[in-house]
Amino acid sequence: MVISVRESGVAAPRSLEPDLISGLQRYALRHRDLTLTSVFQPIFSLSHLRAVGYEALLRAHDIFDRPVPPLDVFGDAARQSELHYVDRLAQSLHLENFKTLHAEREWLFLNIHAGALADSYHEAALRAHLERLELSPRRIVLELQAVRAEDFDKLADEARRFREQGFLIALDDFGAGDSNLERIWQLDPDIVKVDRMMLSQAAHRTQAAAILPGFVAMLHEAGKLVLIEGVETEHEAQLAFSCDADFVQGFHFGRPGPGAADSAYAAERIAALAECHRAQTQARERARASRLAPYVRAFERAAERLAQGEPLDEVCWNFLALDHAARCFLLDEEGRQKGRNVVLRADRAGHEARFLPVADAQGANWMRRPYFHAAIEAPDRVHATRPYLSINEALPCVTLSVAVRIGAGLCVLCGDIDWQEDATGL
Repeated sequence: MVISVRESGVAAPRSLEPDLISGLQRYALRHRDLTLTSVFQPIFSLSHLRAVGYEALLRAHDIFDRPVPPLDVFGDAARQSELHYVDRLAQSLHLENFKTLHAEREWLFLNIHAGALADSYHEAALRAHLERLELSPRRIVLELQAVRAEDFDKLADEARRFREQGFLIALDDFGAGDSNLERIWQLDPDIVKVDRMMLSQAAHRTQAAAILPGFVAMLHEAGKLVLIEGVETEHEAQLAFSCDADFVQGFHFGRPGPGAADSAYAAERIAALAECHRAQTQARERARASRLAPYVRAFERAAERLAQGEPLDEVCWNFLALDHAARCFLLDEEGRQKGRNVVLRADRAGHEARFLPVADAQGANWMRRPYFHAAIEAPDRVHATRPYLSINEALPCVTLSVAVRIGAGLCVLCGDIDWQEDATGL
Protein backbone atom coordinates (compact mmCIF):
# COMPACT_ATOMS: atom_id res chain seq x y z
CA MET A 1 0.00 0.00 0.00
CA VAL A 2 1.32 3.44 -0.94
CA ILE A 3 0.70 6.18 1.61
CA SER A 4 -0.52 9.60 0.56
CA VAL A 5 0.75 12.86 2.02
CA ARG A 6 -1.09 16.01 3.03
CA GLU A 7 -0.06 19.23 1.33
CA SER A 8 0.24 20.90 4.74
CA GLY A 9 2.85 18.51 6.03
CA VAL A 10 4.09 14.93 6.13
CA ALA A 11 1.64 12.30 7.25
CA ALA A 12 3.17 9.70 9.50
CA PRO A 13 3.03 6.44 7.50
CA ARG A 14 0.88 3.78 9.08
CA SER A 15 1.22 0.87 6.65
CA LEU A 16 3.96 -0.96 4.83
CA GLU A 17 4.07 -2.04 1.22
CA PRO A 18 6.05 -5.05 -0.03
CA ASP A 19 9.02 -4.39 -2.27
CA LEU A 20 8.46 -6.74 -5.20
CA ILE A 21 12.16 -7.05 -6.00
CA SER A 22 13.65 -7.57 -2.58
CA GLY A 23 10.65 -9.12 -0.85
CA LEU A 24 11.18 -6.65 2.02
CA GLN A 25 8.57 -4.33 3.39
CA ARG A 26 9.19 -0.62 3.22
CA TYR A 27 7.32 2.65 3.30
CA ALA A 28 6.49 4.68 0.22
CA LEU A 29 4.88 8.08 -0.19
CA ARG A 30 3.02 9.61 -3.11
CA HIS A 31 3.83 13.19 -4.03
CA ARG A 32 2.04 14.63 -7.05
CA ASP A 33 2.63 12.07 -9.84
CA LEU A 34 5.61 10.46 -8.14
CA THR A 35 5.97 7.52 -5.80
CA LEU A 36 8.87 8.09 -3.40
CA THR A 37 10.72 5.56 -1.30
CA SER A 38 14.13 4.93 0.27
CA VAL A 39 17.22 2.87 -0.31
CA PHE A 40 20.28 2.71 1.91
CA GLN A 41 23.94 2.59 0.93
CA PRO A 42 26.04 1.03 3.69
CA ILE A 43 29.06 2.80 5.13
CA PHE A 44 31.79 0.49 6.38
CA SER A 45 34.53 0.85 8.95
CA LEU A 46 37.76 -0.57 7.57
CA SER A 47 38.89 -1.39 11.10
CA HIS A 48 35.66 -2.98 12.34
CA LEU A 49 35.07 -4.93 9.09
CA ARG A 50 31.36 -4.15 9.17
CA ALA A 51 28.76 -1.52 8.35
CA VAL A 52 28.64 1.30 10.88
CA GLY A 53 26.07 3.41 9.09
CA TYR A 54 23.74 3.83 6.13
CA GLU A 55 23.27 6.80 3.85
CA ALA A 56 19.61 7.23 3.00
CA LEU A 57 18.94 7.92 -0.68
CA LEU A 58 15.67 8.90 -2.32
CA ARG A 59 14.17 6.84 -5.13
CA ALA A 60 11.28 8.11 -7.26
CA HIS A 61 9.08 6.59 -9.98
CA ASP A 62 6.49 8.25 -12.17
CA ILE A 63 2.97 6.94 -12.90
CA PHE A 64 4.43 4.60 -15.54
CA ASP A 65 6.91 3.21 -12.98
CA ARG A 66 9.83 4.84 -14.74
CA PRO A 67 12.68 5.97 -12.43
CA VAL A 68 13.07 9.71 -11.93
CA PRO A 69 16.52 10.97 -10.81
CA PRO A 70 16.51 12.48 -7.31
CA LEU A 71 18.16 15.64 -8.65
CA ASP A 72 15.13 16.13 -10.91
CA VAL A 73 12.78 15.61 -7.98
CA PHE A 74 14.49 18.25 -5.86
CA GLY A 75 15.05 20.55 -8.84
CA ASP A 76 11.36 20.53 -9.64
CA ALA A 77 10.54 21.03 -5.95
CA ALA A 78 12.78 24.12 -5.87
CA ARG A 79 11.00 25.55 -8.92
CA GLN A 80 7.64 24.92 -7.23
CA SER A 81 8.89 26.52 -3.96
CA GLU A 82 8.48 23.13 -2.26
CA LEU A 83 12.08 22.27 -1.58
CA HIS A 84 11.77 22.16 2.22
CA TYR A 85 8.50 20.28 1.96
CA VAL A 86 9.98 17.57 -0.29
CA ASP A 87 13.02 17.48 1.97
CA ARG A 88 10.67 16.65 4.87
CA LEU A 89 9.02 13.94 2.75
CA ALA A 90 12.39 12.34 2.13
CA GLN A 91 13.32 12.71 5.78
CA SER A 92 10.07 11.03 6.85
CA LEU A 93 10.57 8.14 4.45
CA HIS A 94 14.16 7.57 5.40
CA LEU A 95 13.47 7.50 9.12
CA GLU A 96 10.55 5.09 8.78
CA ASN A 97 12.42 2.78 6.44
CA PHE A 98 15.58 2.92 8.52
CA LYS A 99 13.54 1.67 11.47
CA THR A 100 12.53 -1.39 9.43
CA LEU A 101 16.22 -2.32 9.00
CA HIS A 102 16.30 -3.22 12.71
CA ALA A 103 19.72 -1.57 12.94
CA GLU A 104 20.62 -1.54 16.61
CA ARG A 105 23.68 0.73 16.64
CA GLU A 106 24.43 2.02 13.14
CA TRP A 107 24.23 5.66 12.14
CA LEU A 108 21.71 6.99 9.65
CA PHE A 109 23.27 9.56 7.30
CA LEU A 110 20.62 12.08 6.19
CA ASN A 111 21.30 14.56 3.40
CA ILE A 112 19.69 17.85 4.36
CA HIS A 113 19.48 21.08 2.42
CA ALA A 114 21.30 23.93 4.11
CA GLY A 115 18.21 26.13 4.37
CA ALA A 116 16.26 23.40 6.14
CA LEU A 117 18.49 23.63 9.21
CA ALA A 118 17.16 27.10 9.96
CA ASP A 119 13.53 26.09 9.35
CA SER A 120 11.94 25.70 12.80
CA TYR A 121 9.11 23.58 11.40
CA HIS A 122 11.62 21.25 9.77
CA GLU A 123 13.56 20.92 13.01
CA ALA A 124 10.40 20.24 15.02
CA ALA A 125 9.26 17.61 12.54
CA LEU A 126 12.62 15.86 12.71
CA ARG A 127 12.71 15.79 16.49
CA ALA A 128 9.09 14.59 16.72
CA HIS A 129 9.78 11.84 14.23
CA LEU A 130 12.83 10.66 16.15
CA GLU A 131 10.92 10.61 19.42
CA ARG A 132 8.07 8.60 17.91
CA LEU A 133 10.48 6.06 16.44
CA GLU A 134 12.60 6.04 19.62
CA LEU A 135 15.73 6.99 17.70
CA SER A 136 18.36 9.06 19.49
CA PRO A 137 19.79 12.12 17.70
CA ARG A 138 23.17 10.47 18.32
CA ARG A 139 22.19 7.90 15.69
CA ILE A 140 21.69 10.61 13.05
CA VAL A 141 24.47 12.12 10.93
CA LEU A 142 23.34 15.26 9.10
CA GLU A 143 25.20 15.54 5.79
CA LEU A 144 25.75 19.15 4.73
CA GLN A 145 27.14 20.36 1.45
CA ALA A 146 29.22 23.47 0.94
CA VAL A 147 27.19 26.60 0.23
CA ARG A 148 28.07 30.09 -0.95
CA ALA A 149 30.74 31.74 1.18
CA GLU A 150 28.36 34.47 2.33
CA ASP A 151 25.92 31.82 3.66
CA PHE A 152 28.45 29.58 5.33
CA ASP A 153 28.65 31.35 8.68
CA LYS A 154 24.91 30.92 9.13
CA LEU A 155 25.16 27.25 8.17
CA ALA A 156 27.97 26.77 10.70
CA ASP A 157 25.86 28.36 13.44
CA GLU A 158 22.92 26.05 12.70
CA ALA A 159 25.19 23.00 12.55
CA ARG A 160 26.61 23.93 15.95
CA ARG A 161 23.09 24.14 17.40
CA PHE A 162 22.16 20.70 16.06
CA ARG A 163 25.40 19.21 17.36
CA GLU A 164 24.55 20.53 20.82
CA GLN A 165 21.32 18.52 20.60
CA GLY A 166 23.31 15.33 19.97
CA PHE A 167 23.34 15.08 16.18
CA LEU A 168 26.56 14.35 14.34
CA ILE A 169 27.58 16.60 11.43
CA ALA A 170 29.25 15.46 8.21
CA LEU A 171 30.68 17.74 5.52
CA ASP A 172 29.78 16.13 2.20
CA ASP A 173 31.73 16.16 -1.09
CA PHE A 174 34.85 17.71 0.42
CA GLY A 175 37.45 18.40 -2.24
CA ALA A 176 34.89 19.36 -4.89
CA GLY A 177 33.45 22.73 -5.89
CA ASP A 178 33.96 25.53 -3.40
CA SER A 179 35.06 23.31 -0.52
CA ASN A 180 38.33 24.26 1.15
CA LEU A 181 40.05 23.93 4.49
CA GLU A 182 38.37 27.04 5.83
CA ARG A 183 35.08 25.12 5.64
CA ILE A 184 36.53 22.55 8.06
CA TRP A 185 37.37 25.20 10.65
CA GLN A 186 34.03 26.99 10.24
CA LEU A 187 31.70 24.00 10.23
CA ASP A 188 33.74 21.82 12.60
CA PRO A 189 32.18 18.56 11.32
CA ASP A 190 32.54 15.24 13.09
CA ILE A 191 33.04 13.42 9.76
CA VAL A 192 34.47 14.65 6.46
CA LYS A 193 33.29 12.83 3.34
CA VAL A 194 36.05 13.05 0.74
CA ASP A 195 34.62 13.51 -2.73
CA ARG A 196 34.98 10.67 -5.20
CA MET A 197 36.87 12.94 -7.62
CA MET A 198 39.90 12.99 -5.31
CA LEU A 199 39.91 9.20 -5.15
CA SER A 200 39.51 8.92 -8.93
CA GLN A 201 42.46 11.24 -9.49
CA ALA A 202 44.55 9.24 -7.03
CA ALA A 203 43.66 6.06 -8.93
CA HIS A 204 44.97 7.51 -12.21
CA ARG A 205 47.74 9.90 -11.19
CA THR A 206 50.80 8.95 -9.15
CA GLN A 207 51.16 12.45 -7.69
CA ALA A 208 47.55 12.48 -6.47
CA ALA A 209 48.01 9.02 -4.96
CA ALA A 210 51.03 10.28 -3.04
CA ILE A 211 49.08 13.28 -1.72
CA LEU A 212 45.96 11.42 -0.57
CA PRO A 213 47.48 9.82 2.60
CA GLY A 214 48.79 13.21 3.72
CA PHE A 215 45.41 14.77 3.07
CA VAL A 216 43.70 12.16 5.25
CA ALA A 217 46.37 12.58 7.92
CA MET A 218 45.77 16.35 7.92
CA LEU A 219 42.03 15.82 8.51
CA HIS A 220 42.87 13.41 11.31
CA GLU A 221 45.16 16.02 12.86
CA ALA A 222 42.21 18.41 12.72
CA GLY A 223 40.19 15.92 14.78
CA LYS A 224 37.92 14.72 11.96
CA LEU A 225 36.97 11.18 11.00
CA VAL A 226 37.40 10.58 7.27
CA LEU A 227 34.96 8.81 4.97
CA ILE A 228 35.97 8.20 1.35
CA GLU A 229 32.94 7.88 -0.89
CA GLY A 230 32.51 6.53 -4.39
CA VAL A 231 34.81 3.52 -3.96
CA GLU A 232 33.94 1.45 -7.01
CA THR A 233 36.98 -0.63 -7.96
CA GLU A 234 39.43 -2.85 -6.14
CA HIS A 235 42.26 -0.42 -6.91
CA GLU A 236 40.29 2.48 -5.40
CA ALA A 237 39.51 0.34 -2.36
CA GLN A 238 43.22 -0.39 -1.90
CA LEU A 239 43.99 3.34 -2.09
CA ALA A 240 41.33 4.12 0.53
CA PHE A 241 42.68 1.38 2.79
CA SER A 242 46.31 2.44 2.36
CA CYS A 243 45.66 6.11 3.11
CA ASP A 244 44.19 5.19 6.52
CA ALA A 245 40.62 6.34 5.86
CA ASP A 246 38.24 5.49 8.70
CA PHE A 247 35.17 4.70 6.62
CA VAL A 248 34.39 3.82 3.01
CA GLN A 249 31.28 3.91 0.91
CA GLY A 250 30.77 2.69 -2.63
CA PHE A 251 29.73 -0.08 -5.00
CA HIS A 252 32.86 -2.11 -4.27
CA PHE A 253 31.57 -2.80 -0.77
CA GLY A 254 27.80 -2.53 -1.14
CA ARG A 255 25.21 -1.01 -3.44
CA PRO A 256 22.21 0.98 -2.28
CA GLY A 257 19.26 -1.24 -1.42
CA PRO A 258 16.16 -1.42 0.74
CA GLY A 259 17.68 -3.82 3.26
CA ALA A 260 20.65 -4.15 5.57
CA ALA A 261 24.19 -4.65 4.31
CA ASP A 262 25.61 -8.05 3.45
CA SER A 263 28.05 -8.07 6.35
CA ALA A 264 29.79 -11.29 5.41
CA TYR A 265 30.47 -10.07 1.87
CA ALA A 266 31.85 -6.73 3.08
CA ALA A 267 33.98 -8.34 5.80
CA GLU A 268 35.49 -10.68 3.23
CA ARG A 269 36.37 -7.79 0.93
CA ILE A 270 37.89 -5.70 3.70
CA ALA A 271 39.88 -8.67 4.99
CA ALA A 272 41.20 -9.21 1.46
CA LEU A 273 42.26 -5.55 1.35
CA ALA A 274 44.10 -5.93 4.64
CA GLU A 275 45.96 -9.00 3.41
CA CYS A 276 46.84 -7.30 0.11
CA HIS A 277 48.06 -4.22 1.99
CA ARG A 278 50.21 -6.37 4.28
CA ALA A 279 51.75 -8.24 1.35
CA GLN A 280 52.38 -5.06 -0.62
CA THR A 281 53.94 -3.33 2.38
CA GLN A 282 56.29 -6.24 3.00
CA ALA A 283 57.25 -6.41 -0.69
CA ARG A 284 57.82 -2.66 -0.76
CA GLU A 285 60.05 -2.80 2.33
CA ARG A 286 62.08 -5.68 0.88
CA ALA A 287 62.52 -3.84 -2.41
CA ARG A 288 63.46 -0.64 -0.58
CA ALA A 289 66.03 -2.45 1.55
CA SER A 290 67.52 -4.09 -1.54
CA ARG A 291 67.66 -0.78 -3.37
CA LEU A 292 69.33 0.95 -0.43
CA ALA A 293 71.85 -1.81 0.32
CA PRO A 294 74.77 -0.60 -1.86
CA TYR A 295 74.30 2.97 -0.63
CA VAL A 296 74.25 1.84 3.01
CA ARG A 297 77.44 -0.17 2.57
CA ALA A 298 79.30 2.73 0.96
CA PHE A 299 77.91 5.11 3.57
CA GLU A 300 79.02 2.89 6.45
CA ARG A 301 82.55 2.81 5.04
CA ALA A 302 82.51 6.61 4.68
CA ALA A 303 81.49 6.94 8.35
CA GLU A 304 84.30 4.63 9.46
CA ARG A 305 86.89 6.66 7.55
CA LEU A 306 85.45 9.91 8.89
CA ALA A 307 85.73 8.60 12.47
CA GLN A 308 89.38 7.77 11.76
CA GLY A 309 90.10 11.40 11.00
CA GLU A 310 89.89 11.56 7.20
CA PRO A 311 88.27 14.74 5.76
CA LEU A 312 84.64 14.72 4.61
CA ASP A 313 85.37 15.59 0.98
CA GLU A 314 87.58 12.47 0.66
CA VAL A 315 85.52 9.80 2.44
CA CYS A 316 82.29 10.23 0.42
CA TRP A 317 83.50 9.46 -3.10
CA ASN A 318 82.46 5.79 -3.16
CA PHE A 319 78.98 6.76 -1.96
CA LEU A 320 78.68 9.66 -4.38
CA ALA A 321 79.84 7.49 -7.29
CA LEU A 322 76.63 5.44 -7.05
CA ASP A 323 74.01 6.27 -9.67
CA HIS A 324 71.47 8.19 -7.59
CA ALA A 325 73.64 9.53 -4.77
CA ALA A 326 73.15 13.30 -4.61
CA ARG A 327 75.28 14.84 -1.84
CA CYS A 328 76.92 14.36 1.55
CA PHE A 329 77.03 16.84 4.42
CA LEU A 330 78.00 16.91 8.08
CA LEU A 331 76.05 18.26 11.08
CA ASP A 332 77.20 19.06 14.59
CA GLU A 333 75.42 17.94 17.77
CA GLU A 334 72.97 20.85 17.50
CA GLY A 335 71.99 20.04 13.92
CA ARG A 336 74.00 22.86 12.28
CA GLN A 337 75.75 22.04 9.03
CA LYS A 338 79.54 22.10 9.11
CA GLY A 339 80.88 23.15 5.73
CA ARG A 340 79.26 22.95 2.31
CA ASN A 341 77.51 20.06 0.59
CA VAL A 342 79.91 17.61 -1.03
CA VAL A 343 78.76 16.93 -4.60
CA LEU A 344 80.54 14.73 -7.15
CA ARG A 345 78.79 15.01 -10.49
CA ALA A 346 79.13 18.16 -12.57
CA ASP A 347 75.55 17.89 -13.83
CA ARG A 348 74.35 17.93 -10.23
CA ALA A 349 75.89 21.37 -9.66
CA GLY A 350 74.22 22.67 -12.81
CA HIS A 351 70.83 21.35 -11.76
CA GLU A 352 71.14 22.82 -8.28
CA ALA A 353 71.83 26.23 -9.82
CA ARG A 354 68.07 26.62 -10.32
CA PHE A 355 67.85 26.66 -6.53
CA LEU A 356 70.80 28.99 -6.02
CA PRO A 357 69.29 30.80 -2.99
CA VAL A 358 69.42 27.53 -0.99
CA ALA A 359 72.51 26.03 -2.61
CA ASP A 360 74.90 27.17 0.10
CA ALA A 361 73.86 25.21 3.20
CA GLN A 362 76.89 25.94 5.32
CA GLY A 363 75.66 26.91 8.79
CA ALA A 364 72.07 25.82 8.04
CA ASN A 365 70.24 24.21 10.94
CA TRP A 366 68.68 20.82 10.19
CA MET A 367 67.71 19.96 13.76
CA ARG A 368 64.03 19.56 12.73
CA ARG A 369 64.80 16.83 10.23
CA PRO A 370 63.96 13.20 11.11
CA TYR A 371 67.38 12.02 9.91
CA PHE A 372 69.09 14.17 12.56
CA HIS A 373 66.86 13.00 15.41
CA ALA A 374 67.20 9.33 14.42
CA ALA A 375 71.00 9.49 14.33
CA ILE A 376 71.31 11.27 17.68
CA GLU A 377 68.83 8.99 19.45
CA ALA A 378 70.37 5.75 18.14
CA PRO A 379 74.00 6.46 17.24
CA ASP A 380 75.01 2.86 16.72
CA ARG A 381 73.63 2.36 13.21
CA VAL A 382 72.79 3.92 9.82
CA HIS A 383 69.27 5.30 9.52
CA ALA A 384 67.24 5.87 6.34
CA THR A 385 64.31 8.28 6.11
CA ARG A 386 61.08 7.72 4.24
CA PRO A 387 61.06 9.56 0.89
CA TYR A 388 60.51 13.30 1.35
CA LEU A 389 60.95 16.49 -0.67
CA SER A 390 64.49 17.81 -0.64
CA ILE A 391 64.84 21.56 -0.19
CA ASN A 392 67.95 21.47 -2.39
CA GLU A 393 66.16 20.69 -5.64
CA ALA A 394 62.49 20.19 -4.76
CA LEU A 395 62.84 16.52 -5.69
CA PRO A 396 62.03 13.38 -3.67
CA CYS A 397 64.98 12.01 -1.77
CA VAL A 398 65.94 9.59 0.98
CA THR A 399 68.57 10.64 3.50
CA LEU A 400 70.98 8.23 5.21
CA SER A 401 72.39 9.40 8.54
CA VAL A 402 74.71 8.07 11.22
CA ALA A 403 76.23 9.62 14.33
CA VAL A 404 80.04 9.66 14.22
CA ARG A 405 82.43 10.44 17.08
CA ILE A 406 85.09 12.85 15.81
CA GLY A 407 87.54 13.67 18.54
CA ALA A 408 85.60 14.75 21.62
CA GLY A 409 82.48 15.73 19.72
CA LEU A 410 79.59 13.91 18.10
CA CYS A 411 78.67 14.69 14.50
CA VAL A 412 76.02 13.37 12.15
CA LEU A 413 77.08 12.30 8.68
CA CYS A 414 74.26 12.58 6.10
CA GLY A 415 73.91 11.40 2.53
CA ASP A 416 71.03 12.19 0.15
CA ILE A 417 69.78 9.75 -2.48
CA ASP A 418 67.46 10.76 -5.35
CA TRP A 419 64.34 8.67 -4.90
CA GLN A 420 61.96 8.66 -7.82
CA GLU A 421 59.29 5.99 -7.37
CA ASP A 422 59.00 3.38 -10.11
CA ALA A 423 55.71 2.27 -11.67
CA THR A 424 55.04 -0.21 -8.88
CA GLY A 425 55.53 2.41 -6.16
CA LEU A 426 58.67 0.67 -4.82
